[in-house]
Amino acid sequence: MIRRRRTPRVMHEPFAFSDPEPGDDAGLVAFNVPLTVANLRAAYRRGIFPWPHEQGAPIPWVSPEPRAVLEFDRLRVPSSLTQARRNCGWTFTIDRDFPAVIAACASVPRRDQPGTWILPAMRKGYSALHRAGGAHSVEVWEGATLIGGLYGVDPGGVFVGESMFRLRPNASKLALLHLIDHLAARGARWIDIQQLTPHMEALGAHEIPRANYMQRLAEALDAGLVLFPAAAQR
Repeated sequence: MIRRRRTPRVMHEPFAFSDPEPGDDAGLVAFNVPLTVANLRAAYRRGIFPWPHEQGAPIPWVSPEPRAVLEFDRLRVPSSLTQARRNCGWTFTIDRDFPAVIAACASVPRRDQPGTWILPAMRKGYSALHRAGGAHSVEVWEGATLIGGLYGVDPGGVFVGESMFRLRPNASKLALLHLIDHLAARGARWIDIQQLTPHMEALGAHEIPRANYMQRLAEALDAGLVLFPAAAQR
């Protein structure tokens, strides 16, 4: 359960996010901070992200305990997925159509969710961050049709996954493998997946203490890896 922490009415950008209170596993740090480019960048650089919420409800910003990560040297790729990747005939791109990817992530039905948490304010905020070079997408194409993909945030040397979708079996998993190859080629060794799911755990993801995560995040930011070279020119 997220306990509400009061956020000042007057806010300057970027918002001065604080650390979570000790013992607060949900990691709540603020409510209803505007989803601007400056605030999103500041938040992700402190290990904070906006939490899924209902339409009309104040947006909670959190840094939960524990944190889930996928380290590339612990990646487990089933032989069936390797075969699917080899034989699918699909095309994989990066940042070719971010708006279509986030729209699909928001609209594709999910068995374990009654609706979407990617509400219009979320789409607007992350789309603005993408245009500013801080959010990125992977697309999977069957001919000219978008059949899968994912999007996330790069606060400066580490990728933070936000959501993925698929319209064909394995399309989202193969989008993730394409992303991992892209990141590994540029020096990255792990991605932040925020919350552990059975799907990601099967691929080798695991949870680490928040303090451990924050140390890794700081090291990644200090290393200054350029994960998306085209974005560096924006």
